[in-house]
Amino acid sequence: MARRIAAGAAYGGGGIGLLGAAAVGVLLTEVQLAKRNVGGGVAPLPPGADGLYGRSFAASDPGSVPLRLALLGDSTAAGQGVRRSGQTPGALLASGLAAVAERPVVLRNVALPGARSDDLERQVSLLLSSPSGPPDVGVIMIGANDVTHRMPATESVRLLAAAVRRLRTAGAEVVVGTCPDLGTIEPVYQPLRWLARRVSRQLAAAQTIVVVEQGGRTVSLGDLLGPEFAANPREMFGADNYHPSAEGYATAAMAVLPTVCAVLGVWPDTDRLEPDRHEDMLPVAKAAAEAAREAGTEVTGARAPWALLKHRRRRRLAEPASAPDPATSPEEVHRP
Repeated sequence: MARRIAAGAAYGGGGIGLLGAAAVGVLLTEVQLAKRNVGGGVAPLPPGADGLYGRSFAASDPGSVPLRLALLGDSTAAGQGVRRSGQTPGALLASGLAAVAERPVVLRNVALPGARSDDLERQVSLLLSSPSGPPDVGVIMIGANDVTHRMPATESVRLLAAAVRRLRTAGAEVVVGTCPDLGTIEPVYQPLRWLARRVSRQLAAAQTIVVVEQGGRTVSLGDLLGPEFAANPREMFGADNYHPSAEGYATAAMAVLPTVCAVLGVWPDTDRLEPDRHEDMLPVAKAAAEAAREAGTEVTGARAPWALLKHRRRRRLAEPASAPDPATSPEEVHRP
């Protein structure tokens, strides 16, 4: 199915859906019911986290050129659900990248809560029109709203592929956190849970195929937070019981950080496969399906049509000590 979706996107097919019309109707109806039952709280607007991270490295080496990190996508990339900028995935990734690279990092987040893949063109244009030039690496988290708003899967992945292609053509590396598992939302019941899991995994696998074809890397978010949500739902969800909490975002950022560092050549691990960690070289479509089944899996292109399936060793992420200020850039990252 993922191959069919990716092929439909590449060759202009628009009629391939993830589920039949009747099933989609059930899904949408139950999503609306689930949203009405979600906690009753309201998620705060995402706090601004743009600015300079790793200021101590800039002070110790005034000639050091900051790495430029950009986040694109929906509310997950924006960090909706937390109140402090240091708890957003952008801030966590920027501070983590600064610590690993031992260089300052400038973060710009253009993600928009509620965004679907059709907003990526606007977001990429914002980044590429910046006087500072394209980012060194762009992290995209997108897909959940495509599912809940019935965007055809072929259109969704076509738009994502176009965004990745534009960024890569401009010289930026790209890491995509694929569509999360919507079946982990706390008040979701059967048959919605099964449908949501199936549709999410199919879209995530198709996203992986097109991203790798465009020279990007993916990290499957999938049910990465599933065990934590099940064991500690009040801790892992935000105020609305729909968006992740600070702990949830930290878990997701910790999974994406190794790939962000690796694509920039600053992660200590290599791309050498470790069989004891269930790493392998597989055809792209098979690697995409495997990654969709196991959250936290990285897929990167090798010699076509092959891809590397990686499970990079993670590091704990410490929350930045204070919120950055774009004017004075006081964000301090402490080395581990």
